[in-house]
Amino acid sequence: MTDYVIDVAGLTKRFGDKTVVDSLNMQVARGEIYGFLGPNGSGKTTSIRMMCGLLTPDAGEGHTLGFDVVKEAAAIKREVGYMTQRFGLYDDLSIRENLDFIARIYGMDRRRQRVQEAIDRLGLGARHNQLAGSLSGGWKQRLALAACMLHSPRLLLLDEPTAGVDPQARRDFWDEIHKLAAEGITVLVSTHYMDEAERCHRLGYIAYGKLLAMGTPAELVRNVGLHTWAVSGEGASALSYELEANPAVALVTRYGNSVHVSGPDEAALAATLAPLQVRPGLVFQAIEPALEDVFIHLMRQAQDNFKQ
Repeated sequence: MTDYVIDVAGLTKRFGDKTVVDSLNMQVARGEIYGFLGPNGSGKTTSIRMMCGLLTPDAGEGHTLGFDVVKEAAAIKREVGYMTQRFGLYDDLSIRENLDFIARIYGMDRRRQRVQEAIDRLGLGARHNQLAGSLSGGWKQRLALAACMLHSPRLLLLDEPTAGVDPQARRDFWDEIHKLAAEGITVLVSTHYMDEAERCHRLGYIAYGKLLAMGTPAELVRNVGLHTWAVSGEGASALSYELEANPAVALVTRYGNSVHVSGPDEAALAATLAPLQVRPGLVFQAIEPALEDVFIHLMRQAQDNFKQ
C-alpha cells in the first residue's frame, strides 16, 4: 500500500440516466489539506460520500485509509470524521449534551474524557452549557467540528464547512484545520472561497462530474495556459464590455475600478490590448492569473453533463 490516505480511480456514480461523477481519479497524501473545488452540482458531495463509504460507486475502485471503498465501507466510516454543509446537531441540547449524546450513540469508551477534550480543543469551554440553537454560525461550526473529532478520526471530510460564517470565524476555523494537519490528520475540504483554496496544500477542480485539474495553487495557475492583464483606472469597467466580444479574450473579471482580462494566447491578447493602452486614464499591467480566473476558465471549457 502507498502512503495515500485516499487513492481512487475511475469512481463513477449515476442517478437515472445522469452521470453525476464521471471516472474520478484522486490521490490525497497523509497529513495533507486537499481542497476540492467546483460549482454547485459539480459532483463534489457525491464524490466525498463515495470516498467515505456512505455511497456505493457504480464503477471504479480504490481505497480510503487502506480500506476498499466498495467492500469495506463500514470500516472506513469508523475512521472518518464527516462534516456536512448543514448543521446537524440538536438545537435544544447544550454543547456538552450534544457531544455526550453522540459519544453515547456510538458507544465510545472514555466518553466524558473525549467530550472534555473536544470542548477544550475547540475553545468551547466557556459556552459548554449554551444551547446549540442559540449559537452563531461560527460557534455552530466549532461544535460540528468538535463532534467530528470525538472518535479521533484519521481523515476529516469537510463539505463546505464555512458556508454562512463571518470572515473571522472562517480564519479561526482554518487555523484549527492546519493544526490538525500538522498532527498528521488528513483533510479533504470542499469550498467555494478562493482565499480558502489558497490555504490548501493541493487542489482538485471538478465541474460537471469530471476532475479537470489538480495540483498546488501555484501549479494550477502555471499550468492552465491562461494569460492575464490587469486594467485599472477610470473607464476600465466600460472597456470590459468592449473586450468581451474579442476572440483573443476568454475571460473578463471585474474588480471595482479594475478588470482582469485573460486569454489562452499570450501574443494575441497583448496585440488586442496594445492599441487600447494609449487611452488616457488607464493603466495596463501583465499579471499572474488569479485562482478564480483559472477556475472560471476551466468551468467554461467543460461540458455540462445535465445539458440535453
